Amino acid sequence: MIDLRPGALLVAGPMLVDPNFFRSVVLLMSAEEDGAVGVIINRATDVAVGEYLPDWRDLLAPPRMIFDGGPVRPETAIGVGVRPGVPPDEGWRPVPGGIGFIDVALHPDDVPGLSEARIYSGYAGWGAGQLEMEVSVGSWFVVEGDADDVFDPVPETLWRRVLRRQEPHIARYADYPIDPRRN
Repeated sequence: MIDLRPGALLVAGPMLVDPNFFRSVVLLMSAEEDGAVGVIINRATDVAVGEYLPDWRDLLAPPRMIFDGGPVRPETAIGVGVRPGVPPDEGWRPVPGGIGFIDVALHPDDVPGLSEARIYSGYAGWGAGQLEMEVSVGSWFVVEGDADDVFDPVPETLWRRVLRRQEPHIARYADYPIDPRRN
């Protein structure tokens, strides 16, 4: 049985060449019978958050840019933040790992105790049974995640670093060449 639970990381296997997910790291938001949803956490864009959500700018972890959360509904803003020990409420849905999802339609003052955040444009989504099938064929590795992964200041190297800290049978893929034919 595959342990798909909110807060887990989905790390793209090296053979997953879909440009939407190539070498991506996805924070799983939910996994239900009817499908799964997450945000890609290692793709900063060149769009400053201040252009669209200026009230959130001071709470953002560097780089203070909007992140490409995935190919589904890119016009949707999703926030992830650190708000330790706070139970779910109108603007907050915690997941394991000391993090949770924030309603960025709220003003930051309406989410007390929030220490840092990231904003994502869009999300990744899978239909019923789709993610389980992709994991079973090796397209994704399911690993533990934490706030340090989500708020990593150098997100473009996160894929390799998350793989390196795994068990040897997964860690070996951290140095897999982008194009094995050129190896």
